Amino acid sequence: MQTKYIFVTGGVTSSLGKGIICASLGRLLEARGLRVTIQKFDPYINVDPGTMNPYEHGEVFVTDDGAETDLDLGHYERFLGVPTSKANNITTGRIYLEVITKERAGVYLGKTVQVVPHIIDEIKFWMQKVGGTGDYDVVITEIGGTVGDIEGQPYLEAMRQLRYDLGRKNTLNIHLTLVPYLAAAGEIKTKPTQHSVKILLSFGLQPDILVCRTERPMNKEHRSKLARFCNVDADAVVESQDAESIYEVPLLMQEEGLDALVVKRLDMVNDFGSKVSKSVGMEGWVAFVKSLKAPAASIRIALVGKYVEHQDAYKSICESFIMAGAKKGVLVDLKMVLSDDVTSDNVASYLEDVSGILVAPGFGDRGIEGKIESVRYAREKDIPFLGICLGMQCAVIEYARNKCSMDGANSTEFDLDTPYPVIDLMNDQRSIERKGGTMRLGAYDCEIVPGTKAAAIYDTGLVSERHRHRFELNNDLKDNLSSNGMIFSGRNPDKDLIEIIELPEHRWFVGVQFHPEYKTTVGNAHPLFDAFVDASTELARETGALTEPRPKTRQNIKLATAKL
Repeated sequence: MQTKYIFVTGGVTSSLGKGIICASLGRLLEARGLRVTIQKFDPYINVDPGTMNPYEHGEVFVTDDGAETDLDLGHYERFLGVPTSKANNITTGRIYLEVITKERAGVYLGKTVQVVPHIIDEIKFWMQKVGGTGDYDVVITEIGGTVGDIEGQPYLEAMRQLRYDLGRKNTLNIHLTLVPYLAAAGEIKTKPTQHSVKILLSFGLQPDILVCRTERPMNKEHRSKLARFCNVDADAVVESQDAESIYEVPLLMQEEGLDALVVKRLDMVNDFGSKVSKSVGMEGWVAFVKSLKAPAASIRIALVGKYVEHQDAYKSICESFIMAGAKKGVLVDLKMVLSDDVTSDNVASYLEDVSGILVAPGFGDRGIEGKIESVRYAREKDIPFLGICLGMQCAVIEYARNKCSMDGANSTEFDLDTPYPVIDLMNDQRSIERKGGTMRLGAYDCEIVPGTKAAAIYDTGLVSERHRHRFELNNDLKDNLSSNGMIFSGRNPDKDLIEIIELPEHRWFVGVQFHPEYKTTVGNAHPLFDAFVDASTELARETGALTEPRPKTRQNIKLATAKL
């Protein structure tokens, strides 16, 4: 059976939400019984975002097979509940690296290597890679950037060729564009979308469906005008108004009929038969959005990190709190604390009003002492604590210094001359000089010690979690830590590396070397976030800090009220 390919492009401006539209459409098609995956093609020259500063690109999302990818893959996995892989995120840098590597190996038999056909053929290969496995009925491909960007042109040409190679019946282009409202004129303007479509037409691409981001409702006249001047049917002009939560977007797109339109345009009923359900089973999603929009109470949790000034730097952590809170009927009010600013003198002023403290992952020595002080405050004040990756390492450093008489304890990442290197490089990392893709990446097993807090949280003896780090807890010094009360409740059996630490005398104190936030999906928050929110809620209840949810600052303009 021929896989169907849906290409999603963006016009007018960036940050319109192509990733959310892709994830929402994928969830709706999945709810109709189809096997769906989503991939993203990014036009930047980096081979992957792994070496980028979070202020450049936001969070780096990691897959089970160890790919460092764009944060949109996190949305894909959270919405669909389907793991992605290295083949789901391709960059221009990776395309050129593949082609140049083949040229150096003589694969092209001495021919002149050019953008056409060699670069375009490589893009086409990767566009069909996951679809060629036979595991999916539908592959949704998000093209990063905005049409008209010079670096995105090869992807548009590859799309154009694939539409001829695979046939119009098996390919479809959704163009996401902006339809702005000009307050001075008091009008919605369609001209930017018209110009954006003309750019697409100049590359030989005619969009099949327009998804129009807008702040104000579009009337029949607006839709008719867009249809007429953009060469699409009137029912193929889909409105996407601003939503209060990204998790409402699938319901709004269902109300607009986007999934039904795609099923019809790609003739899926004839090609896939009874597999394609006529109705969309979104009851579980509706229940999730209901709980998300009507929390019974609010708790405040601090997220202490180095990159809190960038809204996407800790995207998966923030979304995990949203989902864990919705499951528990509470709104998690995250207080973003820049670790650079935290000192022993002012730590209380930053953290005295919170019922939980999460110390976030990161790299480099900037802000480290602020993270360590935040750990100390959580430990001494008996506030629920979760440390992720570097956050766990900071917890180990703090405990070594203040409870184990290891003055000057540190990580060799920050101090090569520390007398107590409680965090150190693994032996197989010492000779590595290249930075890209050389850390401990992807899924690794973790054995859980019975009778520990981790065992109660996971309710199983073996789990698989995703990693992204280079430094580890130093096994040569762990006996001193354990003799002073620290428990090592999770261990990687293959490398004998510590994965989870906890303090049993504390109400809830857990540090993990891995990234649990990468495994959260809608309706299934990671167990660690569930348990952490539970513990924080209990403390808030004890101290009277459990409050009424804050008033909404913005009401959704259009809400699928019948469904909610």
